[in-house]
Amino acid sequence: MAAIRNFDHRKHLPSVSFIVVAAIVIAVFAAVLIYTGVYNIGADAPHTRAVYSLLDTVRDRSIAVHARGIKPPANLASAERVSRGAGLYDEMCTGCHLGPGMAPTELSQGLYPEAPELAEHAHHSNAQKFWMIKHGVKLTAMPAWGKTHSDELIWDMVAFVDRLPSMTPAQYKAIVANAPADHDEMMKEDEGANTKPAGEAHGGDGHDHQH
Repeated sequence: MAAIRNFDHRKHLPSVSFIVVAAIVIAVFAAVLIYTGVYNIGADAPHTRAVYSLLDTVRDRSIAVHARGIKPPANLASAERVSRGAGLYDEMCTGCHLGPGMAPTELSQGLYPEAPELAEHAHHSNAQKFWMIKHGVKLTAMPAWGKTHSDELIWDMVAFVDRLPSMTPAQYKAIVANAPADHDEMMKEDEGANTKPAGEAHGGDGHDHQH
């Protein structure tokens, strides 16, 4: 016990000069890596495990933080929303995210990072799905649909995506076949399609922030 009490932790911590030198070395290495262009950013050359893990963590934490406070509408599970979302999803999303029973497309096979097959994944909350669909995700092929679609239509897509993992290929085909067929007409009928949703004026997330 006396030995533990007499142990001087300060002698075993790195010195300030060591930390400064290490930081300079890391900065120089990073600068060389960037400006020499040796890191391959081609979509057919996967990231190293460390880089992929870092980007994965940054993305997931950013989505979780920015989606805080978003409240799904009470009628999210309504048949009308799911039906409208089915038509939007089939037209806008299947090229990358596929659907139940769909074979990979030329587009989905060429993406890196790969777009998740939403029929097999239920990783994010509905609030997080809304945020991703509305704002997109940097360094992926995920566009910000909020630039062209209102919050109401985005919630329709969330409603459908929430149901997607439980659908069989036959059920998917049936709901898409019965979905509203005219995308442009759906956007015209939606009052907020060509205007900023109420939430855009205060935070840009389609929901009210409390202070």
